[in-house]
Amino acid sequence: MTTPTRTSSRSDDRFAGQVVLITGSSSGIGEATARQFADCGATVVINSVHSVDAGRALAAELPLASYVQADIADEADAKRLIEQVVDSHGRLDVLVNNAGTTAVIPHGDLEAANPEVWRRIFDTNVIGTWQLTVAAVPHLRAAGHGQVINVSSLAGERPVGSSIPYACSKAAMSHMTRLLANTLGPDIRVNAVAPGLVDTPWTEDWTVVRQFVQAQAPLQRSATPEDVSEVIMGLARSTYVTGEVVLVDGGLSLR
Repeated sequence: MTTPTRTSSRSDDRFAGQVVLITGSSSGIGEATARQFADCGATVVINSVHSVDAGRALAAELPLASYVQADIADEADAKRLIEQVVDSHGRLDVLVNNAGTTAVIPHGDLEAANPEVWRRIFDTNVIGTWQLTVAAVPHLRAAGHGQVINVSSLAGERPVGSSIPYACSKAAMSHMTRLLANTLGPDIRVNAVAPGLVDTPWTEDWTVVRQFVQAQAPLQRSATPEDVSEVIMGLARSTYVTGEVVLVDGGLSLR
């Protein structure tokens, strides 16, 4: 059931009455996106595999929110997550595929990027995103003009990233975005954001990478989660945009 309404200062009510599921949303980009959708009146479903206490605390803090623990890499769990959202809230309007994983491996260390690493990363970033989206599609259609927003990466568009398997998984996610947009229109829009380095708990100790970004990017800083969530919200509002993968990298890709 939806948690009771709490006092909140809303920027607008653009998404009032809509239900938004954001995977991997107990912190970082997912948390920032959840807060922005909540500020716009949406009922938000927080999800994570771990960080259960943080996810529940965030859901309790937002005006209309609930929390569901689920692992999108597990097919049964992915289907259960969608079913639980619809059973609890009656509909699903927006799916933000933010959950992901990586392994930090120098690109030249080919032996370290073994098949087990590839399978683990692809199970979440690619197959997990796919099976959750497939489970969501009937409900997004039923809601009328539903949408999917994927969180890809600059690593999916340029030969960079925390590891080659990670970069390839994000390239797959970006192309999946385009293919699904072509297939699911006009009923469902599908877009993606592709951030460069974002200051999250995940990247807290990436000092060398952060210094490189600050030195090279035209905007001379790494992104905040809010920088990325603002673009996610922009795509969510842009009713004539589909199939786009928007770089959010402070111009780093220009250099």
